Amino acid sequence: MLTFIKILGRDIVRIHIHDSTESMAQSAAAEGIATIQAALAERGEANVILATGASQFGVLEVLVKSDIDFSKVRAFHLDEYIGLPLSHPASFRRYLTERVIAKVPAFKEFTLIDGEAADIDAEIARVSALIAQSPIDVCFAGIGENGHLAFNDPPADFETEAPYINVELDAACRQQQYGEGWFESLDAVPRRAVSMSVRQILKSKSIILTVPDTRKAAAVARCLEGPVDIMAPASIVQTHASTSVHLDKAAASKLKSTTTV
Repeated sequence: MLTFIKILGRDIVRIHIHDSTESMAQSAAAEGIATIQAALAERGEANVILATGASQFGVLEVLVKSDIDFSKVRAFHLDEYIGLPLSHPASFRRYLTERVIAKVPAFKEFTLIDGEAADIDAEIARVSALIAQSPIDVCFAGIGENGHLAFNDPPADFETEAPYINVELDAACRQQQYGEGWFESLDAVPRRAVSMSVRQILKSKSIILTVPDTRKAAAVARCLEGPVDIMAPASIVQTHASTSVHLDKAAASKLKSTTTV
């Protein structure tokens, strides 16, 4: 594994480049587990944000097998499609239920977003109120092919303080979801979602991004080496005090300027 840092002012983004997706996932999970254990030792509880998608498969697999006392952990759902049934293979509620909750039933609390709620504004208000009471220790997430962070597609809203927002998915995001095999056609991909806002993600004490695959390489380079820009939403992590990015070699292939630690 190679580790680099990118320094902007007083803030540091740590970039870890791994030989395989397996080592990438194991390292990202280990970092998150250590952060959670530190919070438990300090406060007796921890609050985490969990993401979904292919990039998180290995991370969550390691996380649920750890010796964390999950009865002292609150978990929050990063984003969810609006109107997609729980029974659909692409449902993020289903993803988290099958890959996490079913394997770790003892969470202190696990807040899922109900994208099928009859009143989506009321559902957004509900989950927003809950996370507002829970300072986040670590946020697990990824970077989309269009540079999105959660479902904050370009041009992302960097200003709203609302914890969760109703967003429109852009064409590149919807194409990614179809291309990854989650939907039977592009038309089947929902056009709107509930997403944790950028500023809410930035409130996390630690952010751990896991990003595999060549198709993410251009977005990784733009977000980590380009300017902070609403057209490259994940670039906002350059302003965060403690962000760690775990990449496989394919995802890191377009990076140019890094400083070895």
